[in-house]
Amino acid sequence: MKRMTYSELDGKSRGFYALLAGLGAIIAIALGAAYYMEHHGHYVTGMNNQVVWGMPHVFAIFLIVAASGALNIASIGTVFKRKIYQPLGRLSGIFAIALLIGGLTVLVLDLGRPDRLIIAMTTYNFKSIFAWNIILYNGFIAVVAVYLWFMMERQMKKYYLYAGTLAFIWRLILTTGTGSIFGFLVARHAYDAAILAPMFIIMSFAFGLAAFILLLIPAYQWSNRALGDGVLLRLKSLLSLFIAAVFFFTVIYHLTNLYITQHHDYEHFILISGGVYTLLFWLGHIILGLLVPFALLYLPLGQTRQGMLITSGLVVLGGFAQLYVIIIGGQAFPIEVFPNKEIIATGFFDGAVGQYSPSLPEFLLGLGGVAVALVMTVLAARVLPFMPDSLADQYIDPHAK
Repeated sequence: MKRMTYSELDGKSRGFYALLAGLGAIIAIALGAAYYMEHHGHYVTGMNNQVVWGMPHVFAIFLIVAASGALNIASIGTVFKRKIYQPLGRLSGIFAIALLIGGLTVLVLDLGRPDRLIIAMTTYNFKSIFAWNIILYNGFIAVVAVYLWFMMERQMKKYYLYAGTLAFIWRLILTTGTGSIFGFLVARHAYDAAILAPMFIIMSFAFGLAAFILLLIPAYQWSNRALGDGVLLRLKSLLSLFIAAVFFFTVIYHLTNLYITQHHDYEHFILISGGVYTLLFWLGHIILGLLVPFALLYLPLGQTRQGMLITSGLVVLGGFAQLYVIIIGGQAFPIEVFPNKEIIATGFFDGAVGQYSPSLPEFLLGLGGVAVALVMTVLAARVLPFMPDSLADQYIDPHAK
């Protein structure tokens, strides 16, 4: 393997400034949407007393979960000593931090009262998984930043493996905490399942890798840097493995619910009678998000760069569909306030499916989080040498001729 060199993005072309201007416009629009919702109140959104986590939370959770998965590339190179992935470690690390900050930006702006974040940061209830996640998110940024420092500073190379191992463990704990937000909510049939924690870890692997591929290929194409087939074939094989794993955990999750009698109504709702949630589950998540991408990766189209971009895009869209079903579909299903009791009437939507239609400001706020992540990544790559000058096969594959 030849000696790897890194450099900053040139950042002097019209395309570079056009990209930043476009992303900046999306962020400005998202800030306007956040102000509109904060000024008028959340009644202008589709959220209500039954569905309190809406489309912004789908975007935020996706970005947070994908952040953990994006770091997986660096972890494989460091912890498991796969040399072909090591040149991608710097870009993987900064992209992971950017995705997490993008997700947290959406969450903060959707609070209605962003100033209340100060309370969450200064007053901790250690019986709350939300309080633990505040620590995990901040810790992730700090740990990965140190990991990147050790990765890039020659004098700190001797601590590189320890920092990478800590980052690997921390990201597993972080994603476990995110999945546990739902797994610990015993009042809702959709969430009361310990399998959601490892399921979110597997989802992070697939979503993060797909997002990384969508970043990597255009970044090298637009910056006129060589990107060999060797690394792309490895990433393709890895993505197919993660897609299969997500499918496996999805099947196990629903089989477990079908085994538990009290969850039968929820499974019927999601799998058969849930309207938009059933459509998103089967068409969005299972077919377009898992089966079609898995098949494409083993067809001639999937061997090309355009095919990999299409496949990764489908995995990302399928991930949004999956999280929409989990987060919003789980809230829409009627909550059982008094288990094993016969309820005559209370006037509080007894047995009624929660109604929710995403509003335009919610979509715009979510897209703003994506734009924040991309702007941070682009600017970081412009200022510091996060990208290898060449990922040609002779540089990354010791067996290349």
